[in-house]
Amino acid sequence: MTIAVTLLLGSFVVGLGTGLLFRAWALMLVSPLVAIVSAIVLQTSDFEFLAGVAVIVGCLVISQLAYLLATFHLHGGEVSMQEEVDGNPNEHRQKNVRDQDE
Repeated sequence: MTIAVTLLLGSFVVGLGTGLLFRAWALMLVSPLVAIVSAIVLQTSDFEFLAGVAVIVGCLVISQLAYLLATFHLHGGEVSMQEEVDGNPNEHRQKNVRDQDE
């Protein structure tokens, strides 16, 4: 159980680091590495097949969610559904635009 939690935590850290430092293309390189390392660690720890698959899928999901969390943290002010709906910037972006104009 400790190995599974450690792998999930490690996947979270890898996803977070990828989101803070790289673009989405890096996930194509990081995700297979997370899966392969997780599979090797679980195989050497004598995990059963279905339990191992569940942990690997969990690692991949956690890694992707951590990437999204980091991306939204960095670019949260630039992403606005309100702009997409009516074409006008939201209040936060309007304030930033006014500050830049002055």
